[in-house]
Amino acid sequence: MEELLRLLAEDAPGSELARAAGEDAVARDLALRIRAGMDASKKREAELSALVDVARELASARDPGGVLDTIVHRARTLVGTDVAYLTLYDETRGDTYMRATDGSVSAAFQQLRLPLGAGLGGLVAETYKPYWTADYPSDRRFRHTGPIDDAVGEEGLVAICGTPLVVDGRFVGVLFASNRTRRPFSRDEVSLLGSLATLAAVTLVQVRAAAETAAALDQLSAAHAGVEHAAAAHDRFAEIVLSGGDVDAIAAALAELLDVWVVLVDASGNELATAGSVPRTAVPWEESESGRLTRVGDCWVVAATAKGERLGALVIGGADELSGADQRIVERAAVVTALVLLFRRQAAEQSQRAQADLLADVLSGSADPRTLTDRLRLLAPNHRHDHLVVAVCRGDHSAVRARLSAPLEDRLVLSGPYGGDLVLLFARTSAVAAARDLSELAKRTGVTVAVTGPAAWGEPLVEAHHQASRLVTTMLRLGRTSESATPDDLGVAGLVGASEVDVRTHVQHVLGQVLDYDRQRGTDLIGTLNAYFAAGQSPTRAATSLHIHPNTVQQRLDRITALLGDGWQSPDRALDVQVALRLHAAVD
Repeated sequence: MEELLRLLAEDAPGSELARAAGEDAVARDLALRIRAGMDASKKREAELSALVDVARELASARDPGGVLDTIVHRARTLVGTDVAYLTLYDETRGDTYMRATDGSVSAAFQQLRLPLGAGLGGLVAETYKPYWTADYPSDRRFRHTGPIDDAVGEEGLVAICGTPLVVDGRFVGVLFASNRTRRPFSRDEVSLLGSLATLAAVTLVQVRAAAETAAALDQLSAAHAGVEHAAAAHDRFAEIVLSGGDVDAIAAALAELLDVWVVLVDASGNELATAGSVPRTAVPWEESESGRLTRVGDCWVVAATAKGERLGALVIGGADELSGADQRIVERAAVVTALVLLFRRQAAEQSQRAQADLLADVLSGSADPRTLTDRLRLLAPNHRHDHLVVAVCRGDHSAVRARLSAPLEDRLVLSGPYGGDLVLLFARTSAVAAARDLSELAKRTGVTVAVTGPAAWGEPLVEAHHQASRLVTTMLRLGRTSESATPDDLGVAGLVGASEVDVRTHVQHVLGQVLDYDRQRGTDLIGTLNAYFAAGQSPTRAATSLHIHPNTVQQRLDRITALLGDGWQSPDRALDVQVALRLHAAVD
């Protein structure tokens, strides 16, 4: 007996204990039982130590995926099986799906889903209790299904043990340990797998909660950053408005805040402002009718509306995505843009009304001289020029003012409706040049334009307007619509209702070259012209009436042609010349 106790104390193997007991069966059985108990205690101690190591390893895990990989690897090692795997519960679909494996070789097995109640794992998930079998393919306790049996067969699994992952009554998943050959699972192994499953379930829930908390904190931080970004954008836009900034400043600020390109158009699609590297392709400005941002292809569009009226649209691009905060910044920019456009339009309308009132006073001759200079200084930057050209536009002139060319816009002194027409007063130009510059505009807008002047402020300017009004009426009667013209362009017709000054101007326009030649050289080409037309445009009869040789008449006619141009004897030009000759005789 003393020998047996010594061997037990030295942790001797069972074979030595049996030999020392000899023929004493009772002593041998007792020693072997003590040996088995000691072995079981050591195994349990090793398992507990392993569980402590697992707990320590899981405690440092932060990634749910890493937790699952650690669990299945430890399960396979501790239980000593060929394969270990873990399924998680899908609350949406009401089944479990394969999430992590260790030792698996089958792709079909790794993608398996187990309905509740189906197979061993489905029964564990349904009952929250562990189940195990030494020979799953032939075990009729479980509801076999084709997909499950096929996947298990492809993996080659025979013995399977599964235990639930449950925390506070909440089912999380199932942990499995499997062999590819028949083998029984002891209750200690089932208990060990259950302990590991419990530890894993608690850790998994904690890691998930930590991940959700971290995600929530990240979202909160992002939301806070978005609020600060939006507040900064709001302050930027407010500063632009309060400092009198225009839509160009809004577009530039938006492009800088979001690192995008920006295009602002008016209600007709005309470009008002751009910022950033805008592509040459057309922008989809018509795609949004509300103040909410709309994505169109690679762009975002938002309408700039005020009082239910669409005043324009903001189009942005150059960013793959826009966060919710960024989208609200764009929508806020659209609101601010609408306000600026509304203010600008109201200011323009007010200025136009004031200009129209001033123009009416100037053209009617009723302007108060004591206040006229101050009114001109405020409303007409070019008013210091002494002589102005008058253009009267008749017809639908709603688009004329907005389509003036840059040179004409720069020379414009006053404009506005008067007597049903649109009247434009220009400085630093002539009637001929202004009519030429307005001709294309007349064609595009369909208005008929008469241009007179230059005329000085006061009564001469009033008379120039009267002349332009008479001229545009004559143009319409002659069918010369959608044109621009001066009195000289209409020839004789342009003299209808003309004053003596207009007549002298017309005579100078038609015969000025000949009159100047006679005055400078002491000749009488004007007399030759009178005789020529009186003779029915016959050089021979004209020579007779002038008592000179026909060759002399022809030489004088050649000189006149050099002065007036080759076409002066055509029917229309000849009529203008004859009328000018008679008018010259009348006013000279």
